[in-house]
Amino acid sequence: MALAFAPRPVAPELAGHYRAEGLWDDSTLGAVVARGLQDHPGSRIRIWSRDRPYDGTFGDVADVARRLAGGLRAAGIEPGDVVSFQLPNWMEAAAAFYAGALTGAVLVPIVHIYGARELAYILRQAAPRAHVATPRFGHLDYAEIIDGLRADVPSLEQIVFVGDDVPSWGTPWSSLAEAPPVAGPAPIDPDAPCVLGYTSGTTADPKGVVHTHRTLLAEVRQLTYDAPPSIAPLQAPPGNRPVLLASPVSHATGMLGGLLSPVVTGSPINLLDRWDPAHALAAMLDGDLTGGGGATYFLTSLLDHPNLTSRHLEHMRYVALGGAPIPPAVAERADSLGISLVRAYGSTEHPSVTGSAHADSRDRRLYTDGRPMPGVEVRIASPDGHDLGPGEPGEITTRGPDLFVGYTDAALTAARLDTDGWYATGDIGILDEQGYLTVTDRTADLIIRGGENVSAAEVEAVLAAMAGVAEVAVVAAPDARLGEHGCAFIRPMPGVSTPDLEAIRGYLRLSGLARQKWPEEVRGVDEFDRTPSGKVKKFVLRARLRDEAPPPQARP
Repeated sequence: MALAFAPRPVAPELAGHYRAEGLWDDSTLGAVVARGLQDHPGSRIRIWSRDRPYDGTFGDVADVARRLAGGLRAAGIEPGDVVSFQLPNWMEAAAAFYAGALTGAVLVPIVHIYGARELAYILRQAAPRAHVATPRFGHLDYAEIIDGLRADVPSLEQIVFVGDDVPSWGTPWSSLAEAPPVAGPAPIDPDAPCVLGYTSGTTADPKGVVHTHRTLLAEVRQLTYDAPPSIAPLQAPPGNRPVLLASPVSHATGMLGGLLSPVVTGSPINLLDRWDPAHALAAMLDGDLTGGGGATYFLTSLLDHPNLTSRHLEHMRYVALGGAPIPPAVAERADSLGISLVRAYGSTEHPSVTGSAHADSRDRRLYTDGRPMPGVEVRIASPDGHDLGPGEPGEITTRGPDLFVGYTDAALTAARLDTDGWYATGDIGILDEQGYLTVTDRTADLIIRGGENVSAAEVEAVLAAMAGVAEVAVVAAPDARLGEHGCAFIRPMPGVSTPDLEAIRGYLRLSGLARQKWPEEVRGVDEFDRTPSGKVKKFVLRARLRDEAPPPQARP
């Protein structure tokens, strides 16, 4: 079944510009995957898993992917059909992605921590003909979940399971992966959808984000851009160690950094299937890898771990962060340990908007999110839609060759994408005179206290530098008098007690932060609920506070 979706048309003059600049061509995802696997057959792929480790080559995985693609074709999957998969960072996840690309399918990668509610929502909306999963992983029984929703997803014709204990109604992975291999990628229109990605859960319901072959491959070109360091954001100097990646390949960061960019460049692939700082630190030394990239949490959890040594720091000389707020205290801590930190800004909708380079000045690397990537435009808009000048905060709006073509929800597309191709991100930021962007807040993270806007990110940045604080998330709590007030959820350092409200206020007083911005509530947490990319699920914290709030008093 093909994806029921009407893409936002790209203005002809804009499309012509992208082609003229070499940011768009007529390649397809399947063709790029096939060529990359063929050109780099000896490149190594390792899965650093305690449950399903793997050590092989691109050539090995290419053989599995071609056979799986043959099995999918024999099962009736045609170009344009929707194929979903929900797997941890295993070899089979890479093979399923590559196989789907070779068949010309619209791929729906689903993060492996999603449970029954999220999976049902996505499968009903995406309507895949085939779905690939494992019977169980961690605490989730995927076979039981899928069995419970099969009747509600009539499009599902083939449910393929990786591993043992395949249910009677499922198809074993081996029955498809042993099929005769396809000779090459299926031809398909490069303007057709190729990936339907779902946002990673910072809001209650995931949003379906559609990328075409052109937009996704433009992003790959940006990440593998062959240019001097001064204009090649995020790239570590030549000779840097391979990266150990924990972001799920079913998330934009993992898919691009773990499956697509390496296939183009021939760089080794090293993936973790679950985040365990001790295991990651051991893998870094065993495999001579660099670690700590991605969301801020991946770096801080390594730096906080008792197993960290000077040898690990030597392996972390170059780190790129993005996907979650980066408090100045974290950036400064990394810098003090000899880590060259670069920052990036993007989203599932527009994966790489800006990035800084290791050749940038210290302040630009630590305190800004970099300059626009090749072909990308950034504007800062006022509430009435006018452009704002350098240093003036407003909503970040973006446009570029790698920008998605719409949501599965047409109303949401109309609300966030205008007719000139600009995307309203919902984030707040400023541009400096040289075009460096600093993301200062999300509109959803503003606390409206007595009619005054308080930036949660600003308060978090100050509290993150407080002794004993490992991580902090500030959100709006209901307030009968003020409407909202700030509540600070704090994860303390190991062996340290959560500071009380009096201690926090004393610290904020010394910091000079305006009194009206101080949190009026503090909660200690052992760990935060997180998205697969490491972001704190703030909507969970806000919902908890709403549920605990007393009902409004009825008027006499």
